[in-house]
Amino acid sequence: MIILICNVGSTSLKFKLYQMPEEIKLATGKVERVGDRSNAIFSFENTNTGFKETLEKLDMPTYTDGIKLFIQYLTKSEGAAIDSIDLVDGIGFKTVLSKGFYGVHLLDEAVLSGMEEYLDIAPVHNSCYLEAIREFRSLLPEKALVGVFETEFHTTIPLERKLYGIPYEWYEQYGIQRFGYHGASHRYISEWINERYGKSKIISCHLGGSCSICAIEDGRSIDTSFGFSLQTGVLHANRVGDLDAYIIPFLMNRGFTMEDILSGLDNKGGLLGISGVSNDMRFLMEQVEKNDRAALAVAMFCNDIVRYAGAFYAQLGGLDHLVFTGGIGENQSDIRAEICKRLAVLGVELDEEANRNLKTDNVISKQGSKVMVHIIATDEEAIVVRKTYQHLTER
Repeated sequence: MIILICNVGSTSLKFKLYQMPEEIKLATGKVERVGDRSNAIFSFENTNTGFKETLEKLDMPTYTDGIKLFIQYLTKSEGAAIDSIDLVDGIGFKTVLSKGFYGVHLLDEAVLSGMEEYLDIAPVHNSCYLEAIREFRSLLPEKALVGVFETEFHTTIPLERKLYGIPYEWYEQYGIQRFGYHGASHRYISEWINERYGKSKIISCHLGGSCSICAIEDGRSIDTSFGFSLQTGVLHANRVGDLDAYIIPFLMNRGFTMEDILSGLDNKGGLLGISGVSNDMRFLMEQVEKNDRAALAVAMFCNDIVRYAGAFYAQLGGLDHLVFTGGIGENQSDIRAEICKRLAVLGVELDEEANRNLKTDNVISKQGSKVMVHIIATDEEAIVVRKTYQHLTER
């Protein structure tokens, strides 16, 4: 069975073509800067033949344009991996959120309507996925489209950790709760650790442009830092993290409109809002010694992670593995060192030389450390293709 996986970002498209159940990767593709009329980038690789090509300075106004370009390279270019897109048996998507649908589902009208219903919770993510899904439905009307929702891994979180202290009928009528996201990434970390060490108590730190912490016990999510939306939890690139709800009426009483506030929360908060210079941790780390606000943003970021890790340690009743993944988690040794130093009270002992080596899938704790610390390169698409294949074969 040949399955195509599509991972849609706010300005990007990532594709991986697999032969299942062998999980052989046949081709990959990536479109960056979707929406740019002159500076988009496209890359393609046939992983069997080694053919690679990168195109720059492209006009890429929509996700549809990116999908069509990828299919052209996949089937008709010098590096074509298959003769026809008709050979694809199904397409899996790392979808985010749909009202009433939290697991793995065929993307029929009911599921798409649920995604539309929750556009105001995940406006950027759901809108771009809806565009991509509808384009594939138009191109391949007979093919099964499967959504592996980010919330799926977190359905095992107990209700007492999911609910907010709001009128219970708001939960019943509108489904307001802590959904949790990055489910594919945290599941991959869980399976990676469990395969090598058995069922364990894990704190998984997915740190990148978007960040979340997850407490995992015996392969099940028992808590996560993300809440109702993707704005909550840890300080993000330009997302505020946890926020007192009464800040919103406070600002409105002082002349702010709701549009002003949402624009501030969505576009001007997080690392960018605190530092005033960038939402990119690489740049901020270069500025720490000479810019007090950049240093403050980094300190707040680390503090949020330590705060959640401490709470999750208590909920887990101990800890076997602390994992760093994502762009920041895999590449910023100083961030890892600061977090581990502050978590020493939990039994974390960092091997400083191993930490500086920047090797993924690597243990960076000292031998004999009570808690093993890892850098693991997550693979969300691997989880999505496994779930998609399972769903299609069990229909």
